[in-house]
Amino acid sequence: MRRILAAAGLVVCVCAVGASGAGTSASSGPLLVGLHLANGASPFAGDGRLLTTISPNRDRFRDAALIRFRLLRVARLRMTVNRTTGRLRPVYSHAYRLGPGLHTLRWAPRASRGPRTYLVRLVATDRTGHSASYGTMSAGAGPSPVIRVQGVDAAFRVESYRPAQFASLSVRTDAAHLEVQLFRSGTEWQETRSPDVMLGTPATAPREIDWRWRSRPHSLRVYLPGRLESGLYFVRLTAGDGRVGFAPFVLRPRRLGTAPVAIVLPSSTWEAYNFNDIDGNGWGDTWYAGPKAAPATLRVRFGRPFLNRGVPYHFRNYDLDFLRWLFWRKHDVEYLADSDLGRFVSGPQLRRVYRLIVFPGHTEYVTTDVYRNVRGFRDVGGNLMFLSANNFYWRILRRGRTIVRSGRWRDLGRPEAAMIGVQFLVNDGGQHQRPFVVRRAGAVPWLFKGTGVHNGSRIGHFGIEIDGRASVSPPSTHVIAEIPHLIQGKTAQMTYYQTRRGAKVFAFGAFSMAGVATQRPFITMLDNLWTRMAPPGN
Repeated sequence: MRRILAAAGLVVCVCAVGASGAGTSASSGPLLVGLHLANGASPFAGDGRLLTTISPNRDRFRDAALIRFRLLRVARLRMTVNRTTGRLRPVYSHAYRLGPGLHTLRWAPRASRGPRTYLVRLVATDRTGHSASYGTMSAGAGPSPVIRVQGVDAAFRVESYRPAQFASLSVRTDAAHLEVQLFRSGTEWQETRSPDVMLGTPATAPREIDWRWRSRPHSLRVYLPGRLESGLYFVRLTAGDGRVGFAPFVLRPRRLGTAPVAIVLPSSTWEAYNFNDIDGNGWGDTWYAGPKAAPATLRVRFGRPFLNRGVPYHFRNYDLDFLRWLFWRKHDVEYLADSDLGRFVSGPQLRRVYRLIVFPGHTEYVTTDVYRNVRGFRDVGGNLMFLSANNFYWRILRRGRTIVRSGRWRDLGRPEAAMIGVQFLVNDGGQHQRPFVVRRAGAVPWLFKGTGVHNGSRIGHFGIEIDGRASVSPPSTHVIAEIPHLIQGKTAQMTYYQTRRGAKVFAFGAFSMAGVATQRPFITMLDNLWTRMAPPGN
């Protein structure tokens, strides 16, 4: 049992009703009052009575959270600390038997505990069996005690920058010293299996900073040298105690359209799936947090640090391998955030500068400008390549540095299959994954050239989210390969079609070809796709 400390001083009653429905009432009276949190040192900016920030790095500064309260009578008490995603995931639980009076419980997690907010729940039961819970267990249900574990939390203000520009990097940490260095992602030869590590090649020399802002956020100006090529970059921030944080951004070219192919990274979708909790209520500021669906009015904010030490959602599995393939092949491309497509006034203007637009990742969330321009690009002969699944599903409204989800494109009269060839069917989180079975290799013989793949071949191992043809798919859409009856009886489909204006559109139909871009036979299939869809002078 952890040590129970005594606390003194006047406290204010807080009577929060938990998800179980138990709580204080006039007939039974409260069991626990005056609940408040502290960290044994100075608060970080934004901390309050029910929110405290800790950094368990064993430097004796904000190493542990202190949960203080007054118990009115003898009771058994269980404290649970919960990690919140789509549901509660307990990371610590302990039971106590306490007498009446002031108490302080201490939670000192290991230094490896991931930076994020954790929701605290206390359940007290007296000798009569009366039970009351403190700490709401559902998003938006009221104030709850929350512990924020801080690491080296950093994020750039916007999704993309250009060379020879200063970028604004917001940092939150209580480290006394930082090393800051810029890297390019996807150019490295070494590999990592960790979801919270970004590797790359250095783009600048490291910069040493004595960090004087240990109790509030501070922004750094990061210069992006004019010699840098377009790509995905990140700043790695390393604290003197070994803690590390990453802050990625897209470096677009100085002038859009300097290369014939645009690689569009899913920056809006990365933010939509960012479970970072800025408002401190214990639940991530995303539509996917909480046992119940978040309200449509929820605003998802850009410029938040990603969880997993700053690495975007599933970046290693969904995006990184394709970046490495591009670097190995040395194709003439430029990188854009998806929002950069909205900088063009029309699809025809987009077509005048690009022959091919590639969406390697999970581009689920797009604005009206992006949807209009990409479809217009296709309509005048521009080629499109979708290497994942569930693309162009949600319409979002951009309001300053936030986005609001406003409806499914198919419900707004613009079904994604009419442009992509397939559309989202179902998601099971990866419980069922199987190989694609090649069905019509003869319809696209160039795709499988040099692979040894033919009708009936089984290739890869895919699923998670899957797409399939719909009644609105272009009539010329060929189903190249399928994963039959994969999820809930539904079949994933890989497709290709051409329009009368010459546009070529390929869709992989499952998660994710980009994630296996350097594996056989997909490395050769990508080579063949590139030859077909990005020929010189097209």
